[in-house]
Amino acid sequence: MAPLILASRSPQRRAILEQLGVRFEVRIPDVEELETGPPHEVAIENAYRKAAATAPAAGEQAVLGVDTVVSIGSRIWGKPGDEAQAVETLRALQGRRHTVISGVCVIVDGRTRTAAATTAVQFSALDDALIDWYLASGEWRDRAGGYAIQGRGAALVASIEGDYTNVVGLPVPTLLDLAPWLLPAGEPT
Repeated sequence: MAPLILASRSPQRRAILEQLGVRFEVRIPDVEELETGPPHEVAIENAYRKAAATAPAAGEQAVLGVDTVVSIGSRIWGKPGDEAQAVETLRALQGRRHTVISGVCVIVDGRTRTAAATTAVQFSALDDALIDWYLASGEWRDRAGGYAIQGRGAALVASIEGDYTNVVGLPVPTLLDLAPWLLPAGEPT
């Protein structure tokens, strides 16, 4: 089977696919993403938009679109636009439980499959010194919720319930449910 097309600029998604040994190429779609609405619907719709924008030029290749959002209830905490927004986001999440939702969309042979993964994350209480330390790292940039659990952001997290790879940005179990053929033991369906 032809390699997968990853419709994402995320280095974390690339790293997870590489870790799994999946052959893929990257094509970054130019799409307008939803920023408000029910978090599950926003994540799935954005993943679909990314995959669908890339699929017409993909030929027989499978296309993967993924979108990750962070929410408390129905409020989505997206990628902070600047340091002030990053501070606001981290203060809103500190000491609280939030939800990380990734929408996953696979388009192959004209068929679209979507699913969402949900992981609960409990942040530690964060004092100003810890927030300042994290902001100085710059790691908050281009991160849903303003943190990266696989990096220094791990210092902000007290616990998680669910799939760690979802919090990083690509929920592996969900992806393999939709596309088991990505691994050598799987068969195209």
